[in-house]
Amino acid sequence: MTTDDFTIGIEEEYLLVDPATGELAGHTETQEAVIAEVQDAIDETVGAVTPEFLKAQVEVGTAVCHSIGEVAEKLVRLRGAVARAARNQGLAAIAASTHPSAQWASVQHTDKARYNMLANDLQGVARRLVICGMHVHVGFGNDDHRMDLLAQIAYFLPHLLALSTSSPFWQGADTGLKCYRLAVFDELPRTGLPERFDSWSDYERHVQVLVDAGLLEDASKIWWDVRAHWKFPTLEMRIPDICTRLEDGIAVAALYACLLSMLQRLRRSNQRWRTYSNMLIQENRWRAQRYGFDEGLVDFGVGRIGAFDGLLEEILELTAPDQERLGCAAECAHARTILERGTSAHNQLRVYHAALDAGADKQAALKSVVDWLVEETVAGV
Repeated sequence: MTTDDFTIGIEEEYLLVDPATGELAGHTETQEAVIAEVQDAIDETVGAVTPEFLKAQVEVGTAVCHSIGEVAEKLVRLRGAVARAARNQGLAAIAASTHPSAQWASVQHTDKARYNMLANDLQGVARRLVICGMHVHVGFGNDDHRMDLLAQIAYFLPHLLALSTSSPFWQGADTGLKCYRLAVFDELPRTGLPERFDSWSDYERHVQVLVDAGLLEDASKIWWDVRAHWKFPTLEMRIPDICTRLEDGIAVAALYACLLSMLQRLRRSNQRWRTYSNMLIQENRWRAQRYGFDEGLVDFGVGRIGAFDGLLEEILELTAPDQERLGCAAECAHARTILERGTSAHNQLRVYHAALDAGADKQAALKSVVDWLVEETVAGV
């Protein structure tokens, strides 16, 4: 991955809400109107907007970009276009991985062939999918390199999740988790940490077993925390919550790109990051899901829990040459600001408890969280 062939793209999923009530807006006509307006406002050089699984949900994806600055600029335009289109429909868009008070039993999925198939296949599991995420694609021209890095990058996924958390509430309750989204998503098959393969052909053979058995049409229904994309030559990170503040999401994407660059750099020197079992990485995944960065993660190199600020500084030091090469040192350094200010999950909980302390009832406190999300989603856009 040289500077010339470096590519990156970001997908984000947003929920559409009624700003007066704070509730989800679940009408197909409204979703279609928002999408149509965004399509009129942007072209394929910026990216695309599409429906998502829920009627109250839209997804944007940037065009292929060649720098962190470029992907940030395109995402600003896409997020801004969605926010404006939603306002024109009397709605607002929020970037959060769960809605603070939505009741999943009353939410309807989008009436499209793919989503109807998913709903029929997954049944009650699909009906609970009132969740949003952020996906980051980083391009690699060599398929076998992608398989090699797929195994190595898994170690860092909990660190990146901890910086992105935005789903502390579920159905009007404080779950006690900073990222409840994964508790819902992990009910699906073929989720969680990725399997490891000796080569791209080894991976293809395993996928073909599932295809030949009629279990799935292609690898698009493999939903691991990071996966080798079946259509594009990218490693697609899927573990993060969507960050409410766009600049936080760009920081997470920049760190992911720099970590992959660092692993490629090691590979060129006939070195590699030590691969740890999924059993061990899963412990950090759970800690990030439960606590965010508050209680630290296990440093398996020394065999004990380390404070997250120290672990972040190690990552920033490890990737310093890659930040310089990819021109994203400032974006990566923003991760320190996330620690100081808190993630969206921290701030949603802060707003909620402040409202309760001020005398609001639970419903009003949850509405204040939605109000905060509406405002913060367009900060800097």
